[in-house]
Amino acid sequence: MADPYKTLGVSKDASQDEIRKAYRKLAKDTHPDLNPGDTEAERRFKEVSAANDIVGDPEKRKRFDAGEIDETGAEKPERRYYREYAEADPNMRYGGRTYSGGGYSGGAYSGAGDAFDAEDLFADLFRNRGRSEGFRGPGRDVHYTLPVDFLDAVNGARKTVAMPDGKTLDIEIPAGFREGQILRLKGQGRPGQGGEPAGDAYVEVHILPHPDFRREGNDIQSALPITLGEALNGASVRADTVDGAVNVKVPKGAKTKTTLRLRGKGVPYDKSGARGDHLIELVIVPPENPDDELAAFMADWEQKHPQHPRQRRGGQS
Repeated sequence: MADPYKTLGVSKDASQDEIRKAYRKLAKDTHPDLNPGDTEAERRFKEVSAANDIVGDPEKRKRFDAGEIDETGAEKPERRYYREYAEADPNMRYGGRTYSGGGYSGGAYSGAGDAFDAEDLFADLFRNRGRSEGFRGPGRDVHYTLPVDFLDAVNGARKTVAMPDGKTLDIEIPAGFREGQILRLKGQGRPGQGGEPAGDAYVEVHILPHPDFRREGNDIQSALPITLGEALNGASVRADTVDGAVNVKVPKGAKTKTTLRLRGKGVPYDKSGARGDHLIELVIVPPENPDDELAAFMADWEQKHPQHPRQRRGGQS
């Protein structure tokens, strides 16, 4: 596996914020949901996710930089044994014997006149190996970032995602999910040892922008282009919402920035089904390819009906 810094395209002295930004960009570019059928994108997504799992976690990054774990997160044997030695009781580092002046209490070496007992030494080695093999401990937690479409975050969705280790998970995105919220997947982290439970997976949701909709709290905002004629005369026009297209009524004499409120068409925010509103801002679009006839008509009309679009309050212009 490649160096995680190189995989994410950052230097070894990059800040955690720089690493997070690099990962989010790469995850967005390579996520399988956004590149259906692209096996190379899926492979790259697994690589960048695995790299982020190491250097995106400050504690793991510190241990990786110190050479204690490798790029897969596995502990390097020589480091593990050294740490077990360093953290052990000073009186227990060498098979449980303590030196007491004239010899070791316990029998392997009990004074200058006794012979060295090789059989006892090998018994210690096998006994210590048994202790190592019997290690028990819960699995470590893992952290991922998941890009989610805007409408899936608003309406809720079920996603099947590929983890860096090749495992796929079904993830439920609740309706009304917000940017940066974290899903906890119990038992989907690193496996435990000695029968202990696996760790958890924590998935931070990154909501992809929508070309038409914006979210403000529990409300949805969008702009609706209308013609000059629709604004002057009023009209019933189609408008997109997070639930699909609906007919909305443009009031007669509407102006640009006139706002229509569609109650209950916003973001769900509690289990009762309550929702915010959808605010539609009208934008009057000038006629396309105006001809001389229209220009002459407007000039004549404005002469009879003077307009003051730049007049400020108080009569100043």
